[in-house]
Amino acid sequence: MIIEQFDESAKTLTLLVDGRFDYKCQTAFREAFADKPADLHYVVDLSKVEYMDSSALGMLLLLRDHSGGVHSDVLIKGGSDSVKNVLRMARFERLFTLG
Repeated sequence: MIIEQFDESAKTLTLLVDGRFDYKCQTAFREAFADKPADLHYVVDLSKVEYMDSSALGMLLLLRDHSGGVHSDVLIKGGSDSVKNVLRMARFERLFTLG
């Protein structure tokens, strides 16, 4: 499940992923940011993620592209040790701010 929280005054969109972050979340994840401007600060909260697969990595890359690519402002935070390990193995610390 994807829960979006938009703070207009802070220009921040937080996407809270709850449960499994896999291909079944793809449509909901994309729809959560597709109509938002690129210049927002995006936060992806993985603190409630139980499982994450390679399609989740692809969704995060789509968000990065949407929000400006190299110039994007995306923070990925939270996550279990296994989720953090998947992000490290994919070397996402080079592409995102991990917190």
